[in-house]
Amino acid sequence: MSLTTSQENLNFCFPIRELSNDRLKLTPFIPSVHAAEFVKGAAPYPEIWAHLSRGPFMSEQEYTSTFVQGLVQRDPGMILLAVIDKTRPATPVDPEGALAGAVTYMGTNPTHLSTEIGWVIVLPPFQRTHVTSNLVGLMLHYALDLPAAGGLGLRRVQWTTSTMNTASQRTAERLGFRKEGVLRWAQRFEDGRRRGKVGNGKEQPRGRGGEDDLARDTVLYSLCWDDWEEGGREKVQAIMDRR
Repeated sequence: MSLTTSQENLNFCFPIRELSNDRLKLTPFIPSVHAAEFVKGAAPYPEIWAHLSRGPFMSEQEYTSTFVQGLVQRDPGMILLAVIDKTRPATPVDPEGALAGAVTYMGTNPTHLSTEIGWVIVLPPFQRTHVTSNLVGLMLHYALDLPAAGGLGLRRVQWTTSTMNTASQRTAERLGFRKEGVLRWAQRFEDGRRRGKVGNGKEQPRGRGGEDDLARDTVLYSLCWDDWEEGGREKVQAIMDRR
């Protein structure tokens, strides 16, 4: 891991570090560098936003203004990272490989030493490869490893996902996250039917929002410092090391 050189509009509450291994790199998402390629890569696949409250995004400008600047950069508990697949040839976006997606740390709390891995978008051409396991693994290492080992020494990492998103649930469970419960009616997807969202499969309440709204029930997972030190680190690393 090495410190990144770019600090464009970064407001994160912890030091920003580039996270990498031989196959993947996570680097702060810089709109002027990454946004156009990310939106272009996501555009043919609007379904990747189906379980999330925002998106799809129709343009680079919309994504940058409403998500990057309007949400991430206003919140010191969030940082958006670009995912670079180092097994692919160099591209204009990055000399080490191709842009494979984006991900955030979110809900980060320096007092309680906790964070969440969220807004995980792996572009479909990079799904079912090494990308997802390595990006989550790198983020877990940075969050839960002790400072002496290059990490932040946090106590808790959360993962939340829709009850309807079985792929995300499988990813969390495969990497050692523990299911803690279900948060019913946790999110409202305003105008969700028109925007292609997947709801919770329940009849929506009348008079409590718009007719085209949908709702999300959220599954809550965590991987904590004791899980990490009692075999979690080795389990995650073994998954990352698979060829």
